[in-house]
Amino acid sequence: MPFQPSFNPWLSDLRSCPRQRIRACETDQGSRGLLQVNVVSIVNNFPIQNATVRISSTSNPAATLEEVTTNSSGQTEQVALDAPLLEYSLAPGDEKPYSEYNLEISAPGFKTQSISGTEILPDATSIQPVTLEPEDDPEPLDQSLVIPDHTLYGNYPPKIAEPEVKPVGESGEIVLSRVVVPQTIVVHDGVPSDASASNYYVPYRDYIKNVASSEIYATWPQSTITANVLAIMSFTLNRVYTEWYRNQGYDFTITSSTAYDHKWIYGRNIYESISLVVDEIFDNYLSRPDVKQPILTQYCDGRQVTCPGWMTQWGSCSLGERGYSSIEILRHFYGSSIYINTAEQIAGIPASWPGENLMIGSSGQKVRQLQEQLDAIATIYSAVPRVAPDGFYGPDTAASVREFQSVFGLPQTGVVDFATWYKISHIYVGVTRIAELS
Repeated sequence: MPFQPSFNPWLSDLRSCPRQRIRACETDQGSRGLLQVNVVSIVNNFPIQNATVRISSTSNPAATLEEVTTNSSGQTEQVALDAPLLEYSLAPGDEKPYSEYNLEISAPGFKTQSISGTEILPDATSIQPVTLEPEDDPEPLDQSLVIPDHTLYGNYPPKIAEPEVKPVGESGEIVLSRVVVPQTIVVHDGVPSDASASNYYVPYRDYIKNVASSEIYATWPQSTITANVLAIMSFTLNRVYTEWYRNQGYDFTITSSTAYDHKWIYGRNIYESISLVVDEIFDNYLSRPDVKQPILTQYCDGRQVTCPGWMTQWGSCSLGERGYSSIEILRHFYGSSIYINTAEQIAGIPASWPGENLMIGSSGQKVRQLQEQLDAIATIYSAVPRVAPDGFYGPDTAASVREFQSVFGLPQTGVVDFATWYKISHIYVGVTRIAELS
């Protein structure tokens, strides 16, 4: 009986996350969070410069609080906005731990887009992606987007229990021969049986960032964020590896229903702290000895729903605040046999990471590949300096890498590590549409 609704906020294994850190952003009047808006065209995913973004509170949408414009990378400056006290997001309670804002985004030649419910957490940077449609597009998108409540605050159906390891070898079942990080996740925005629900084609990392931003708080300890991201990725890769829904006759990878899978919300904002973790570990998943498939790591919030034997999100927050590492948090809930594994292949990538950091003084074919990709990106994202593909990693290449890292939210080191290499590859594929030609 793993799922028993419970409204006792103080379960025996759950402690509220103690506030052990002093936040400079918090004042007697409340707290502040940061918002950056990234605007691209739906036609080619290219950045839109000089888009105007008007920001207002959902409680007073007629009053514009801030008005900002996008730069050559389609990004606004980071805007500081009021947010609730940090303590509300570190312990289960009735206070909403985030503030909500309305956005109106307009640009010459494009239809105006409105977004209601962008969530701002204290001491966290929120990134709101926006896709604009050309004015002359004959097939209009919904120009008014409403982001629903976060799953830890709103009411959503609890996960229907499943075995963490799926049976294989049954008649007619197709299972992949190895664990592969897919290029795209096809998300069915509803329960599996709802034929009227839309399917969305979402890059794998973008899907994981969206789900994690919908299901945990970016203010939690990094080890807690990492543990939850690993659980989300392992669950998702289990669906991919076992082709779970396709073997039932469906044409999608996963659903957005919390009763069956994870909450994915079309168009919602993500958080920088979560994005950085995903970029660092997106090829990882959770394994058990002698089990080839990624483990279907199910969890619940631990407040409104209990789930013995599974991870509780609030419990993972408590353990992170007490100094537990990500693997210690996972083993606390899933048992000591669980361990972190690495996928054998990453789909849709022109070239794999060389296995060591590229930096000033590096040379060879991998450096040339990096330079070619950076130079292609620089033709679209003009803030990134162009670089000559000569196979030698000099100061000009480092400067281009550093600006790329700045634009795409990575630590500005000028060194190409695992996260930077695959972020460059991801953006390069999007810019050149290599995937459509392969």
